[in-house]
Amino acid sequence: MSAGTTSAGLRLAFGILSVIPVEVERVDRPVAGRAMACAPLVGLVLGGLAAGVLALAGWAGTGAFTAAALAVATLALLTRGLHLDGLADTADGLGSAKPAPDALRVMKASDIGPFGVLTLLFLVLIEIGALSRLGRDGSGPAAAALGFAVVTGRVALSIGCGPGVPSARPDGLGAMVAGTVGRGVLLAWSLVLVAGAGLYGLVQGPTEALRALGAAIAGLAAAALLLRHATRRFGGITGDVLGALVETAGCVALVVLSTG
Repeated sequence: MSAGTTSAGLRLAFGILSVIPVEVERVDRPVAGRAMACAPLVGLVLGGLAAGVLALAGWAGTGAFTAAALAVATLALLTRGLHLDGLADTADGLGSAKPAPDALRVMKASDIGPFGVLTLLFLVLIEIGALSRLGRDGSGPAAAALGFAVVTGRVALSIGCGPGVPSARPDGLGAMVAGTVGRGVLLAWSLVLVAGAGLYGLVQGPTEALRALGAAIAGLAAAALLLRHATRRFGGITGDVLGALVETAGCVALVVLSTG
């Protein structure tokens, strides 16, 4: 892969997955694939910004719950609610109990159904609750956990674009990125998560390194189960499914990190 394609892919990753203004000059399948491979880098930046908001709120004395809510809201703003919208649409599609073509039409509709509303409500409540629990020991542990969980969620997105994963539609984001991320890239990001768990342990203590590693494994396993189910149900991935993978993996990782 050329340096130009990698650079274009990184810009496209930030252009699609965040509100950070970037100049996107090229959009094709090779660049889109590189963008999905770069998704964890976007997560590192967004997670760092949200963690900074959480730490600042904690320093200002807002209380653990308010600080957690502000951090979750910051992530939603930084992503334009893209992944949350994907999660809601995927929940509506899976909950519709309709054949794949009809379920895909449900997902593409502009409104959000009851399954989507409930899924979003519970996910946000769970994330705020987990961060509030971590925040009882200070904003530092909560901020570190949030950053780690956000990156884990974006590794799940890369996995969703891995080898052998089909697209549910002949067009759209899913068709452009399905099967574009190689096994070598996925292995590299897995090793990055292991290293990140080690760094988390250096800050929080040796036991917490194992907890962070378990959080990453649990988050990615939950995303893999959702990916398998959605692929069977819809015939492949869509952009909405990828967003659902991000939110599922990040939420599960955050819950595991908060159990200490």
